[in-house]
Amino acid sequence: MVNNAYKQLSSGDNRHFVVVAGNIGSGKTTLTKKLSTRLGWKPFYESVQDNPYLADFYDDMGRWSFPLQVYFLNHRFNTHKAIEGGLASSVQDRSIYEDANIFARALFEQGDLDARDYENYCQLYESMIQYLSPPTLMIFLKRSVPKLQERIQLRGRDYEQAIPVDYLTKLNQYYDDWYDNYDLGKSLVVDTDDLDFLENEEHFDKLVQKIHDSIDQQEMFFTY
Repeated sequence: MVNNAYKQLSSGDNRHFVVVAGNIGSGKTTLTKKLSTRLGWKPFYESVQDNPYLADFYDDMGRWSFPLQVYFLNHRFNTHKAIEGGLASSVQDRSIYEDANIFARALFEQGDLDARDYENYCQLYESMIQYLSPPTLMIFLKRSVPKLQERIQLRGRDYEQAIPVDYLTKLNQYYDDWYDNYDLGKSLVVDTDDLDFLENEEHFDKLVQKIHDSIDQQEMFFTY
């Protein structure tokens, strides 16, 4: 049952677009699903199970990085436009902004995306985001690399089990840079190492209240 305090967040007269951002294994999909259920928001999930490049990418990042990034860019652009054009409040699992600021950057700087492809990708990204409005709230899920590895192992996707620790560490660093410089709108940083919003309803209730407060207030950051 939706608490009355949260009904206003999903009313037709005051639509909200919230993004759950974070590294691989940070809990984005879990939080997206739970927020959708609690608040009555429409969920939009990352393309993982139906992604034609992801398994090949983890086998050979250099070969598949460019087509994978273009695939994600197209998918998230279309998702973003669908949310903007929809009638309901929505919550999205990862954003188009992460594609460029985190993943494409990491692949380029570690040598798996060459300079020509990276420049082409960035130009395409810059052209596309001119047609997008930023989300109402960006939620940043922070998680340490050991905790990311635990979550990745638990969910058991075969192609994720061999993700290099260095890659996860680099992504975490880039996420920190992005969090520190994010200026598109309201944001909320959540440290999830000791936050169990999946099994602990008290933790989840507190998080929902923080999201509610962050939308209503100009800016709020917190750490459990």
